[in-house]
Amino acid sequence: MLVDAIAAAPGLVLAAATERKGSSELGQVLDGVTIGDDFGAALSGADVYIDFTAPDATAAHVTAAANRRVAGVIGTTGLSAEARAALMHAGATIPIVVSPNFSLGVNLLCGLVEQAAHALGDDFDLEIVEIHHRAKRDAPSGTAIAIAEAMARGRGLDFASARRFAREGDVGPRRTTEIGVVALRGGDVVGDHTAHFLGPNERIEIAHRAGSRAVFARGAVRAAAWVVKQPPGVYSMRDVLGL
Repeated sequence: MLVDAIAAAPGLVLAAATERKGSSELGQVLDGVTIGDDFGAALSGADVYIDFTAPDATAAHVTAAANRRVAGVIGTTGLSAEARAALMHAGATIPIVVSPNFSLGVNLLCGLVEQAAHALGDDFDLEIVEIHHRAKRDAPSGTAIAIAEAMARGRGLDFASARRFAREGDVGPRRTTEIGVVALRGGDVVGDHTAHFLGPNERIEIAHRAGSRAVFARGAVRAAAWVVKQPPGVYSMRDVLGL
């Protein structure tokens, strides 16, 4: 889908494609480019790279890109503290867009959620339900965490203290300052996220449902075209969209 999105974007050309060593995809040809396993060599002909891989690979990639002054677009989620530190360090040298979700709709949703949390105040409890396919490894999803962070900003809460990713047993009454996140896994769901605002005698739901991963690919390619024109730094998709 990324290859198709690049081909459809004016002024963009696929320079290289890589896979992990031993992958069955190695040697296949995508839009005239042969998939290889040498990431450093791939960077030599590129202005920007797009990374949807795994946390350990992402950290190594961004370090290599910073050494070669190649901009980055990173959609990998479930990043460790070490991987996040590598991103921030690289951001001093190259421009990077980091986002758990490149969908235009999801990024608009985060803005709406922040406004709603601010406007509704403490009378409304904040909860998020996310659903993804059975093969997704991290939970809650990076997008659900981004929505919860937007809620925390809107309410003026410390996210680390407010988040509640699981409930089990006798947990006691719900705290007013709590932001709950529930993760469901099953089937082939691309990604559903619903922000719940639960108040006295009424509730509000703001939802986004992705029908295809193509929405993420188009957003990532849009970010790639944008980030090459920016100074070094770590940016979000909201920066790309001017939200």
